[in-house]
Amino acid sequence: MTEDLKGMAFRPCIFYFLVLLHVAYGDLSYSFPEEMQRGAVIGNIAKDLGLQTGALSNRRARIDIDGTDRGYCDINLNNGELIVADRIDREGLCDEKASCILKQELVLENPLELHRISLHIQDINDNSPRFNNELVNKKIRESADRGARFVIEEAHDADVGQNSIQQYSLKKNDHFILAVTGNTLELVLDKELDREKQKDINLILTALDGGSPQRSGTVVIHVTVLDANDNAPVFSQAVYKASLPENSPLNTVVVTVSATDADEGVNGEVTYDFGHVTEDVKKVFNIDRKSGDITVIGAVDFETTTSYEIRLKAEDGLGLSSYAKAVISINDVNDNAPVVNLKSLSNPIPEDTPPGTEVGIINVHDRDFEKNRQVRCSIQQHVPFKLVPSIKNYYSLVTTGQLDRELISDYNITITATDEGSPPLSSSKTVQLSVADINDNPPVFEEQSYSAYVTENNKPGVTLCSVSARDPDWRQNGTVIYSLLAGEVNGVPVSSYLSVNGDTGVLHAVRSFDYEQFRSFKVQVMARDNGSPPLSSNVTVSVFISDVNDNSPQILYPTPEGNSFMTELVPKAAHGGSLVSKVIAVDADSGQNAWLSYHIVKSTDPGLFSIGVHSGEIRTQRDILDSDSMKQNLIVAVKDNGQPSQSATCAMYLLISDNLDEVPELKDISYDEKNSKLTSYLIIALVSVSTFFLTFIIIIILGVRFCRRRKPRLLFDGAVAIPSAYLPPNYADVDGTGTLRSTYNYDAYLTTGSRTSDFKFVTSYNDNTLPADQTLRKSPSDFADAFGDCDSSLEQKPPNNDWRFTQGQRPGPSGPHMPYGTHIRWTPKSGTRATGGPEVAMGTGPWPQPPTEAEQLQALMAAANEVSEATATLGPGTMGLSTRYSPQFTLQHVPDYRQNVYIPGSTATLTSNPQQQQATAQQATQQALPPPQASAQAEPPKAVQTPASKKKSTKKEKK
Repeated sequence: MTEDLKGMAFRPCIFYFLVLLHVAYGDLSYSFPEEMQRGAVIGNIAKDLGLQTGALSNRRARIDIDGTDRGYCDINLNNGELIVADRIDREGLCDEKASCILKQELVLENPLELHRISLHIQDINDNSPRFNNELVNKKIRESADRGARFVIEEAHDADVGQNSIQQYSLKKNDHFILAVTGNTLELVLDKELDREKQKDINLILTALDGGSPQRSGTVVIHVTVLDANDNAPVFSQAVYKASLPENSPLNTVVVTVSATDADEGVNGEVTYDFGHVTEDVKKVFNIDRKSGDITVIGAVDFETTTSYEIRLKAEDGLGLSSYAKAVISINDVNDNAPVVNLKSLSNPIPEDTPPGTEVGIINVHDRDFEKNRQVRCSIQQHVPFKLVPSIKNYYSLVTTGQLDRELISDYNITITATDEGSPPLSSSKTVQLSVADINDNPPVFEEQSYSAYVTENNKPGVTLCSVSARDPDWRQNGTVIYSLLAGEVNGVPVSSYLSVNGDTGVLHAVRSFDYEQFRSFKVQVMARDNGSPPLSSNVTVSVFISDVNDNSPQILYPTPEGNSFMTELVPKAAHGGSLVSKVIAVDADSGQNAWLSYHIVKSTDPGLFSIGVHSGEIRTQRDILDSDSMKQNLIVAVKDNGQPSQSATCAMYLLISDNLDEVPELKDISYDEKNSKLTSYLIIALVSVSTFFLTFIIIIILGVRFCRRRKPRLLFDGAVAIPSAYLPPNYADVDGTGTLRSTYNYDAYLTTGSRTSDFKFVTSYNDNTLPADQTLRKSPSDFADAFGDCDSSLEQKPPNNDWRFTQGQRPGPSGPHMPYGTHIRWTPKSGTRATGGPEVAMGTGPWPQPPTEAEQLQALMAAANEVSEATATLGPGTMGLSTRYSPQFTLQHVPDYRQNVYIPGSTATLTSNPQQQQATAQQATQQALPPPQASAQAEPPKAVQTPASKKKSTKKEKK
């Protein structure tokens, strides 16, 4: 028989699959039924959050779960749908709770976002009502009155709401009907029992739920008719309440229940048992059937279940029973340490990340209750990070300072979470964070500058030095490449001198260096890393070239070049120690390789002349005797101080004579065989031009004689050389490289039948010098005529300050000009001048006014430069060395030969007085030479014929 339950109506309903969306405070809420298939769509997260579908993949969207939870849902990144990932059983998750909500967390990155998802699980009718036992035995005394009620244990349906049990029905029988009051089922005796007629009665009870389709469960109630038992047991309390701390030990008595039965004997004996309880309760608690003690038999965990509601049953010996309830509350203890979860982390992070950048999200959770679950979170000190609280139990890991990978490349950040329990519990989690490198450091050279030393004449490719730079950056940002900066050395690209290995920084010589070209040079080496953009730094490398003795001395005077030879006149009255001449040489090397020493290796009379080892000055060792040979040949060797030493030799020809009249024919002087041809060429040239120059020579001679009559001078007094523009073309001008102070000009007459020549002195523009042509005359009366007009001029004068030169005007090794003196240069290749005159050297032509002494010295210096242009210019303070060698070898190493210069007819010495020199030069300009016009108008003196000249005239007449 089926009856409607009291207070409940059967309502057929159709379950519609509804999905509800709710977004509030960043949370998403979905409702869907349980037991959906895997892959079923719950909702579309992309649409609900207003995101593009591709953004989910780019931002690495995912459902974050704890280690103890299962992933019930997932995200389809292709279309943004939230789908079922695992079986969802509402009864297994929420038991009999009316509302079942599953919490999930959605994490998005770039930027970091966190969304909570609430999944409301809707119940479906997937469970049938069930009774605890398939057979229920009831013993009822036959004395039971009509209307007596007998409690029946109700059925249980795991579903909730409309799907739970809605009604019961009892199959129609003769004695009982069903009465339902709330959750209580009672069999109501509708007709008295008669044990004698029927002692066993089987009733079928059916429980029906309200789901669609409807489900049901049945139980068989076996009624045994007994003799009368008038009283059922009665509990002392309808509800028993107790509290129990979690983690209580086993066999702990929670509460003791008791019931009494008014009957006696067997009918009054009461036993206790649990009514309808779940398996979880049976695993945790037990009730003693005799005493009613409820004890702990399993683990009590507050985090699993906070309270238990247990149905109790008391039954007497004849089957009468009553029911009560026990409510056991579980008290929380601080038995769970906080758990730190890393929800998201940006790793690695660039070292240029600005302070305040969020690099991670941290979640802390404590399963305890109330105060025991309150957690504070912290990290260790001395790291450039901090935790910033976000939403509940969430923290952001934020940078607090500038990061530098070169100082610290990795951080182990320990995050510690501590609860507020007593005693407090804590846990830690270490987060490893790497710092990504950026190219923020240029290469740094180990030294501020480098020096390389190499010996000249090196082999190309030789290693000079190595530069090294370090870059603290990582990988390609720290890879250093070396190169030479573009530049020039002496107008040549630096790459033609050096090369650098781009990987090792080793510098190699590309070519062989020459110390004489340059001693040192500097290059810039650049070190560049491979970063983007690349960084670089430069360093200066100074290359010093060491000298080797690879140059032999070069003799400037006497000039060893060509077929010419030099002849110096030495007065017979020269005393021992008198300066005769000077050998001037230079060496292109440096240091001791350029220290020169002079030696006479061969001479006509070994005891007559000596040479200064360091000065090159040729002096007489003793007074000249009449027995000494008039022709003296010296072979001088000049050696440097290098290892091994190099040398050069030259020949010096000296004539011991007071005047050229005494000079014999010079054919015995060493002469190259080639001179024979040169003499022939010279004779032909002289014959060709003799007619052209004859008139000009006569005019010059007349002018010279006119000047001589006006200003006679003593023989061999120091005279200043006149410009060659004032001399006839056949005068041999000898100047520029001698060692004596004055320059003399001789009138040369060459004969065709002899290698010898006749000379006469030309008037020197000095007040104390006799006319040169009178020195060649044999008659003493000629000397008397010359001295007759200038008695006052023949007096010995005191030292004249006009002859004092400044340091810059001094000739020889103490001044910028090369020493000059009385010498004769024989040049077969030319029949006129041995060297160009001052105007040729200076390129200015004849002087419009008579020159001063300073101008003459400058012209002589310019002529000397023609001889030494292949070497460095002679500088002040050096002895045959250029300015670049002056620090190694100066005049302080050798004596000054000028103090022994002999100036016949005068006691004048050289000094330095610019004012007096300038005044004297002006006076000499006014008195020494007439203007060019006056000189041309003067009557030229007639040259006195020497024996050689007479011989020449006789030969011409015969022809």
